[in-house]
Formats: sequence, structure tokens, C-alpha cells
Amino acid sequence: MLEIITYPNKLLFTRSQEVEKFDENLHKLLDDMYETMISSNGIGLAAIQVAKPLRIFLINLLNDKEEQNKEDLIEFINPVITPIGEGTQVYEEGCLSVPGFFEEVTRYDRIKVDYCDRFGNAKSLEADGLLAVAIQHENDHLNGHLFIEKLSFNGRKKLEKHLKNSKKSKK
Repeated sequence: MLEIITYPNKLLFTRSQEVEKFDENLHKLLDDMYETMISSNGIGLAAIQVAKPLRIFLINLLNDKEEQNKEDLIEFINPVITPIGEGTQVYEEGCLSVPGFFEEVTRYDRIKVDYCDRFGNAKSLEADGLLAVAIQHENDHLNGHLFIEKLSFNGRKKLEKHLKNSKKSKK
């Protein structure tokens, strides 16, 4: 289990570095990230969220039975995203690094992502719906951005209130 760093930790605003070695250390990190994501009830996790500034994220969406199966896990290493068309979608997002806060965010509706798997093999995927949202959300982490930066004025007010209440409850 790895520790998930939370907002406002400055490391979350760091641009992650490309992965160059596809070795046992990378495989262990990916396996540890998966266990951390699942035990935290997440559907996605970027390496920077566990204090590793590498261009890596995982996504494991729920299936039709509302379960996460490891065979549905996608490991994205050194991803490059390209929007498909002009369409957008609004989705209520949350983040393991901003625990307990959810707000609507607008993102591209359809995307293409080119990436490597854990062995360095080149892969390509087209996504829409929740998968497209999750990929864009996690990829933002790799560039040092959080979904809360995309909030409307009212969304930011809601975030301020949430953070204030979270501080009170920790005392």
C-alpha cells in the first residue's frame, strides 16, 4: 500500500517525467498502485498521487455488475491524448487526492490515447463516456493539474467550503 498525497501538497502540481525503463521496478510500482487504488475505492490513480513523478496512470472502471475486475485494468505509460471531434461532456468527478469532494467538470467527449504498456509495447485506444473522462482526469495529473482547476465559480465556492469543513473535522 502506498500513501496517496492530497491537495494542497505541492508535489501534485509537478509535471511528471517520461518512463524510460520498463523493468521489475516499474512492474512493482504498477502493482502497488493497483492495490492502493482498489483499497481506496478509486477507478483511477496517477503515479504522482503516490509521490512518484512519472508519466503513469491506471484506470479500472466498474463493470455491469458494479465490480472492478483486474482483467479490465488498463495501465497507461507515457500517454499522449488527442481529442476526436469537438464534442464535450459534463461529468461529476472526484479525486483520491481531494477526498470527499465531487463536482461537475467539462471534458472532451471522445479521445484517442497512444501509450505504452508495462512491457514498453506501443498501444492505442479510442474512448468515450466515463473512460474518456477518467483518462483525461488522470492525464491532467501527469501535467501537474487537478480537476478542481476546471471548476466554475460556484464549484470553487463549494470546494472552499468543503476544505474548511475538512480542516474542522480533522481537529
